[in-house]
Amino acid sequence: MMRLGVYNAILHDRSLPEAIKVIADLGLTGIELNSGGFLPATHIPNFDEILESDEARDAFLAQFEGTGVSIAGLNCNGNPLHPDRAIGEKHAEDIRRSIRLAARLGQDRVVTMSGLPGGEPGATTVNWVVNAWNSAALDIIDYQLDVAAKFWAEIDELAREHGVKVALELHPQNVAFNPANFRELIERAGTTNIGVELDASHLFWQQMDPVAVVRDLGKWVFHAAAKDVRVNHAAAIYGVLDNQFRKLSADEPRTNLGGDEWANEWPKNSAWDFVALGRGHDTEFWTEFLRALSEVDPEMWVNIEHEDTSLGRIEGLEVAAKVLTDADAALEASL
Repeated sequence: MMRLGVYNAILHDRSLPEAIKVIADLGLTGIELNSGGFLPATHIPNFDEILESDEARDAFLAQFEGTGVSIAGLNCNGNPLHPDRAIGEKHAEDIRRSIRLAARLGQDRVVTMSGLPGGEPGATTVNWVVNAWNSAALDIIDYQLDVAAKFWAEIDELAREHGVKVALELHPQNVAFNPANFRELIERAGTTNIGVELDASHLFWQQMDPVAVVRDLGKWVFHAAAKDVRVNHAAAIYGVLDNQFRKLSADEPRTNLGGDEWANEWPKNSAWDFVALGRGHDTEFWTEFLRALSEVDPEMWVNIEHEDTSLGRIEGLEVAAKVLTDADAALEASL
C-alpha cells in the first residue's frame, strides 16, 4: 500500500489536533504541513522556537503520538523568484527555513514551486512566456532559467546539507511546469536534491497524461499530490488558457499571495475546474497513477489537495479519500 495523506491547507480553519483527527477518521495516515509561501504556517505557530529548541520540537511532535497520523512533508508553495522583493525574498527565505525545519522534524521532503522572475533585469512583474514562437520570447526564457538556476543551485546545497529533497510542483506560471523545462532547470543548476512533486491536476488541464509524466521523469518524482480536474464544455470555446478571471476588490474576501498580489475570482463559465478525485477521472485512472508512482518509490507520500469549491471541506476530503483508498486497494489486489 502507498502512503496516503492530506495537504493541510483545507484544514487551516481548525487546530492541528483537530486536523489530525479528521485525517485519521478518513483512514489516511499523513498530513503535509504548510510552512510558508503563499499561505501561512497555520499549524506550526511556534516555527522559530522549533528551529532552536529541542523541547519545543519534541512537544510539537508529541501531538502526533498515538494518532496513526504522521507528518507527510512540508509545503511552502510560492514564488521565490518574484521580482517584487517583498514577495520573492520572503518566499525564498520560507524555502530555506522549511528545509531547516524539515531536518529538525525528521522529515526529508519539502514541496514548493520553481518560481518565475521578470522577463529582464530590473523587471517589477513576472513574465510567463506561454508559447515561445519568436526569438525574443526564447531570450526571456533563457534569462529566466539563468536566474532560476542560480537560486536553485544555492537551495540544492542547503537541502543536501540537511538531508532533504525539494519537490517542485509542475505548475504553470513557473519556470518549470513540464518535464522538459524541469530538466533544463536542473541541468543548468547542476542539482541533485531538486525533483518534482507530481500534482496530476495541473498536468490534466495542460492536456498531459500524468501517468506518462511519472514514467518519463522516473527517479526525479519525489512526492505526489492527489487533485483532480474536470475539463468543461467551455474549453471548446475558450481553450484551456482561458483568462476570464475577475480581480477582487479590497472590500471582498480574498487571499493574499504576498505583497499586494491577491488570488482572483475563478471564471464563471470556466474551461476547467479543480474537483475532488473521481469527478474528473475515475478510480481506474487513480489506480494506474498510484501504480506508476509505486514503480518509482513504493514509500512515496501521495497527499490529497482539496480545492473543489462545490464541496465542503470535510465532504470534499471524504469523496477524495474514498476514491484514493479504493484505488490503492485495487493496486494492491493487482500485484
